[in-house]
Formats: sequence, structure tokens, C-alpha cells
Amino acid sequence: MFIRLLILFTLVPIVELYVLIEIGSMIGTLPTIILIFLTGIAGAYLARMQGFSLLNRIQNEMNQGRMPRSELVDGAMILVGGVLLLTPGFCTDLLGFSLLIPVTRNIYKGWLVQWLEKKLASGQIHIHRH
Repeated sequence: MFIRLLILFTLVPIVELYVLIEIGSMIGTLPTIILIFLTGIAGAYLARMQGFSLLNRIQNEMNQGRMPRSELVDGAMILVGGVLLLTPGFCTDLLGFSLLIPVTRNIYKGWLVQWLEKKLASGQIHIHRH
């Protein structure tokens, strides 16, 4: 796990720096900075709107006496998408936007649910109930 985190926290910034430098050399420094700033603003707005919509869906599910399982997964993905959009860089912005758009988020959610089910079935994840 340590090796994966080490790769994540070193490789992602290196890729982001490379992309920022390349884009900056193509369109200029100031337009690159403005673009990063605008994606952060747009991402924060989109995350907020998706978050409020999700809270309404969770409340509706709870009012009907159902556990909002799918909505909770959506909430985690919206949170991660928002954090990625606040991180400077184009690659993280692309991933963040894709987590905030319902169509692509549903694709990721399908993969995530399959992965979690596999981990649960193999005993690698344990759920403790109180």
C-alpha cells in the first residue's frame, strides 16, 4: 500500500507539471493560470449543485424508509471530484469533472461497485455492524 501511495503522490504531480508546462508553452503563462482558476470555479459550482441535488435524493430515500446506498456512493464520488477540481492541474480537473457528470460517474460507479463486491466476497473488506 505504501508503494502505491508513493507512486500516486509522486507520479501524479510530475504528470500534472509536465502537462501544465506543455500547455503553458502553447498558450502562454497567463492564459494557463486563468484556465486553471476558471476550472476551479466551475468545478466548485458544479460540485455544489450536484451535492445539493444529491442531498435531496438522499432525503427522499430516507423519507421512504430506504437506505440510500447508491446515493452514498454518488456522494463520495462527488466529494472526490470536487477535491480533484480544486487541485491545480488539467489531468486532475478532467478526472474531477468526469466524477461530477452523472453519465460518466455512473460508469465509474459500476466499476467501483464491482470492485467492492469482489473485495467483500474475497474477505479483503470487512463490515462491522453495531
